[in-house]
Amino acid sequence: MSNVTQLHNATPEQITDAILQGVKEQLDQLKKEYQPKEPEEYLSRAEVAKLLKVDISTIHNWGKAGKLQRFALGNRIYFKRSQVESAIIQL
Repeated sequence: MSNVTQLHNATPEQITDAILQGVKEQLDQLKKEYQPKEPEEYLSRAEVAKLLKVDISTIHNWGKAGKLQRFALGNRIYFKRSQVESAIIQL
């Protein structure tokens, strides 16, 4: 089934305005739904310790125990901020 639109007594300006209004509504809806992807932030052990207000050795132990997932680059250890925040559980 095809969509058929018939226009009677409509000026080109009215048609253009109607089309533009429809496009504007769709763009407004897209703006509401669209959330740009934020780049992943990596934190050092010291930054995670400061964020969680614990000692660096605690961060090391949590990483070693698998409570926090570690990422390495050379001799440096990093943690994803999103994973650190999601590792905190509500009691």
